[in-house]
Amino acid sequence: MKYAVIEVCGRQIVIEEGRHYIINRLPYKIGTLILFTRILLCNEKGLRSVGYPYIKDYKKIQITGTILEHSQGSKIIVFKMRTKKKFRRTTGHRQSNTSIIINKIKTIKF
Repeated sequence: MKYAVIEVCGRQIVIEEGRHYIINRLPYKIGTLILFTRILLCNEKGLRSVGYPYIKDYKKIQITGTILEHSQGSKIIVFKMRTKKKFRRTTGHRQSNTSIIINKIKTIKF
């Protein structure tokens, strides 16, 4: 089983080839091919390569993905209230997301 752990938008994600992931918004257009360079761990057929914190020879491990779409998450309601002060405030938030698919996890040599 081939998988890797990468860091994208300040979060760590365990990824596999051909799978679809939703992450925080990336500033690229739809259909753009992305090369991930912040690789924390890569596993291929039981052989693991671990970085401290990142794998230094990221050119030996190439992880590519494609941006599928940009969307927004569901709305979150934030309600603030102070007792005995007649203070009430309601606001909402929708997180911007990017949907990606991992095309290839290519390891040249360990």
